[in-house]
Amino acid sequence: MSEQLSHYLLESLPKDKQVIIACIGTDRSTGDSLGPLIGSMLRDHSLRTFHVYGTLEHPLHALNLKDTVKAIYRTHPSPFILAIDACLGKNSSIGSVSIGQGTLNPGAALKKDLPPIGDIHISGMVNVGGFMEYVVLQNTRLHHVMNMAAKIAAAIRMAEEKRGRGAYTYQPLIAATKKQQR
Repeated sequence: MSEQLSHYLLESLPKDKQVIIACIGTDRSTGDSLGPLIGSMLRDHSLRTFHVYGTLEHPLHALNLKDTVKAIYRTHPSPFILAIDACLGKNSSIGSVSIGQGTLNPGAALKKDLPPIGDIHISGMVNVGGFMEYVVLQNTRLHHVMNMAAKIAAAIRMAEEKRGRGAYTYQPLIAATKKQQR
């Protein structure tokens, strides 16, 4: 899965824009920790051409999403955003990962009114949706979420490595610190 996802990412990412990875979720809910887990895994590997927002230490969640998106646009002129979030669905789809063009609607399963984000998105199906979503997210097995996070993070690292070897000029830009995001 990581190799296929990496290939699709590489084809979808522009060569001439800053790539921001917005890893959405919270460490306070097992099912919703997919994004911050991926963000932390990526931060541990010192990416050269991608900028990561949302980690276990500094999650990107409902309470700070709007302000962080504003900070991203202030700090990174004309960014290309890859949004990552957990989602709920059918029992037979648990563990699947989907990637698509366009924005992601964070918090949709919990009926939250959050701004859409992303030029492309990755969604990881962590559990069953349709009834008592908050409780379902709280009772999602960490093992499934960790496995999905590791595979998605590996795919992003592979894409970044291949992209870094590309024939275009990349101008590194330092990601906003917590103080700059305020």
